[in-house]
Amino acid sequence: MQKNKYWFIGLLIVIITVSCDANRVFDEYKSVPDQWDKNNVIEFKVTPPDSTSNYNLFVNLRNTEDFKYSNLFLIVELNYPNGKTLVDTLEYAMTNPDGTFLGTGFTDVKENKLWYKGHKTPFVFNEQGEYTINIQQAMRQNGSVDGIDKLEGITDVGFRIEHAQTP
Repeated sequence: MQKNKYWFIGLLIVIITVSCDANRVFDEYKSVPDQWDKNNVIEFKVTPPDSTSNYNLFVNLRNTEDFKYSNLFLIVELNYPNGKTLVDTLEYAMTNPDGTFLGTGFTDVKENKLWYKGHKTPFVFNEQGEYTINIQQAMRQNGSVDGIDKLEGITDVGFRIEHAQTP
């Protein structure tokens, strides 16, 4: 009987958590091995529900205290169903000026929801079909031309699509 009670409470928590996220269209994470190799491209495939609605796109990251930098550089590639490709090199702040990590979380893992597209102008998936999003780390040491081969401290990389809120 006690076991069923805990199972029911756990199920209730999951239902509440999922149902409170009404803006979510797509939300997926992929784990990164111990270190994120500069040649390891994280890929997401998504088929948006329509080609007329406005969306906000996010790169989601989970990092630990092993991440030793105050910012993060990423290359994000958005491949359209009909062959068009958009490539962006993005920089995100990962720490406050005092060195404490940005993001949410009470443990040593911090979760960051980083704007990709839609924060100034909502993004429209104007082609029907499957889109592919590729995310790659592009970190470098100060003063170095060569990239960091193995980036420590990033545990998961995610991609999220939300319905854009109308004012």
